[in-house]
Amino acid sequence: MALFRLDGRRALVTGGSKGIGRAAAQALAELGASVTLAARGEEALREAAHQIPGSHWVVADVSTPEGVRAALEAAGEVDILVSNAGGPPPSLPSEVTEEGWQRGFETTFLSTVRLAQGALPGMRARGWGRIIAVTSLTVGRPALNLPVSNALRAAVTNHLRTLALEVAADGVTCNTVAPGYTATDRLKALHADPAQAAALATRIPARRFGEPREVGAAVAFLATPEAGYITGQELLVDGGWSI
Repeated sequence: MALFRLDGRRALVTGGSKGIGRAAAQALAELGASVTLAARGEEALREAAHQIPGSHWVVADVSTPEGVRAALEAAGEVDILVSNAGGPPPSLPSEVTEEGWQRGFETTFLSTVRLAQGALPGMRARGWGRIIAVTSLTVGRPALNLPVSNALRAAVTNHLRTLALEVAADGVTCNTVAPGYTATDRLKALHADPAQAAALATRIPARRFGEPREVGAAVAFLATPEAGYITGQELLVDGGWSI
């Protein structure tokens, strides 16, 4: 029997049109999964689906209940859920407005909660499922200018750890993948000064930024049958930054 295969499994990847979400979708498809990409931008979705053989796409804003329903309906029976929300905008903690907290709560936290609630009954009925959320190394190592992300990705992490306790005996695993500094559009926006970016890279033990495909591969591994005894865990993909 071939190792690390996902033939016959259906995956839903939110934020799947760009960056880490797209890389995760690509990795899952390469292992044989049928992948549905969900995001808000139709043009980027079309382009991503064109590059990922056999994939499907749906325009859906998963910060809303309606968007979550649309994504789940388009994907069908979801065996693998990858919840990958866009990062909240940077600011100092004292400058975040009530509206900013609420928007982050809906986009970063409630999206994962609702997606998991929607996918879980089918997973439990079939006795197999993978729930994976993409978070950040700042869950345990807060960045001053990312207060909303720090708080709400930590909430996602602990929600999935708690959910893992409930559903482990049903064949469903719940884990998070926490990327470090990864060469995505968001990283480029947060560190637009080339000199600043280069200085940051020298502080990483690997002496470089990660590639989205490296994070995507970690997501795909956690989705495989071979990872079935790994649950309630946070997998850091950070080039050694956390040590």
